[in-house]
Amino acid sequence: MPQQTPLKIGVAGAGVMGRNHARVLSELRDVELTTVFDPDAVTAEGVAAAYGATAVTTAEAFVAAGLDAAVIATPNRYHAELGVALLNAGVHVLVEKPIAATLADAQAMIDAAKANERVLMVGHVERFNPAVETVKRAIDGDEIISIQITRVGPFPPRMGEVGVVIDLAVHDIDIIRHLTGSEMTEVQSLLGHTHASREDSALLQFRMDNGVIAHITTNWVTPYKTRVLQVATKSRFIVADLITRQVTEFFGQQPDGSYSTRMLNAWPAEPLKKEHEAFIHAIRTGETAAVSGEDGLRNLEVALRCLGE
Repeated sequence: MPQQTPLKIGVAGAGVMGRNHARVLSELRDVELTTVFDPDAVTAEGVAAAYGATAVTTAEAFVAAGLDAAVIATPNRYHAELGVALLNAGVHVLVEKPIAATLADAQAMIDAAKANERVLMVGHVERFNPAVETVKRAIDGDEIISIQITRVGPFPPRMGEVGVVIDLAVHDIDIIRHLTGSEMTEVQSLLGHTHASREDSALLQFRMDNGVIAHITTNWVTPYKTRVLQVATKSRFIVADLITRQVTEFFGQQPDGSYSTRMLNAWPAEPLKKEHEAFIHAIRTGETAAVSGEDGLRNLEVALRCLGE
């Protein structure tokens, strides 16, 4: 089989997430990280120099950099303008979640991807968490009754323009849709404002169109991080810690209240690397992205419904 030419890829936005993307891309054999864009020249040059890439400080220079693919890790409000420009230039795009700031912006990106026959994938990285994949395999064929997800932690100093629903709960909206293969038809939300103008705590409830009920607890008021997924089916109850990736199955409940437990293997892998491998696979094969633009649009739509927007 002939050796494939490495994909020339760039990263837009050299903040915490952008630096993570650059690190992972630099470790993959099938790509060449060639360009890093950030409007702050010192930041852009620092990240680019670490990986032997070229730094640019304008979106125009990034779009014109001759890329095959790009990762957008800029603030949400810039996702659509940059994404559409890249797609129109024939560049495949992996955009950090949420896909965009508005539904209209999200649709514009989806339309540009279709018009230019490019891959548009949304970086819902928890989809690639080995613990989530283990739960998905374990419940395959089971009738799901309910899903509960707790995603809480301390207030992040870097946040400013979004609250917990867009920053955190959108991960769990995607997980619930992924596990159930179903869409949210009923949405109820309670929002709290403690430390910031945007909501910093939320209790979200959903009914899926297949009857599954789901609940998300999320906040920035807990002093420590917790990421726990619980799934109840007709035959078992599964608890997954998304940080330690420990997955426990409870089953075989008896009339006297006793039951059996077992640990399920979650193969060690870095979710962000798995995400990039899925993006590259979609580019190479022409298959639909693992987390499509339409997935991103639906996740954003539900999150905005939770906010009453």
